[in-house]
Amino acid sequence: MRFAPAPAPYTAYDAFAGWGIHALATTRAAGSFGTASDEPASAVLGRWDALQQHVAAAGIDRLATARQVHGADVTEHRPGWTGWLRGGPADGHLSVARGTALAITVADCVPVYVAHPSGATALLHSGWRGTVAGILARAVRALSAHGRDACELRVLLGPAICGRCYEVSPDVYGRLTGRAVDAPTPVDLRAVIADHARALNITDIHVAPECTRCDNDRHYSHRAGDTGRQLGVLYAPG
Repeated sequence: MRFAPAPAPYTAYDAFAGWGIHALATTRAAGSFGTASDEPASAVLGRWDALQQHVAAAGIDRLATARQVHGADVTEHRPGWTGWLRGGPADGHLSVARGTALAITVADCVPVYVAHPSGATALLHSGWRGTVAGILARAVRALSAHGRDACELRVLLGPAICGRCYEVSPDVYGRLTGRAVDAPTPVDLRAVIADHARALNITDIHVAPECTRCDNDRHYSHRAGDTGRQLGVLYAPG
């Protein structure tokens, strides 16, 4: 009798591997990391504990998260603490120093991983509202203020709903693209964010192949009716 291998709880992306920076996304095999479900708190917290152990194996003892509100605020994290930080409302994290793991929850919205060869990192939860509000530009400006120029940055657009599956209202389509339509129309949110990155002078852009709805057996998708949430995680060991 033959058995298929169990799916991995984490998908690792090698976009920043040459800089010693790790980018990963959790999968259904890891379970949901959302805090608004009816699951026992012990089950959800157990998954967060497992994630902390995973990044600790790389020498990371700080994990930064926040309550996401589909906005454009980016919280900067500095060294000097250890443990798991659950901050206030914010949809982005930034760390100029190595040693802090950044995590955001997603289920169709785009996890935007931003990194610099020095080890500076930013991780953004960019749905259509955050994209329109310019969350990527805000993170890039903050990194530039620390001497990490946009032209030196690399961006990975992680697993998210694809342009075939993501239909939006004419109002949202117009706000995202600047073009007028008369009916609900599909839009590729990752392509829109990639255009924003290029407008900011970032040319090194990578896009993960997964669609959360097409690959719903592997990822949670809000549009597919899931209440679960996966994580995007980014960290640069010291």
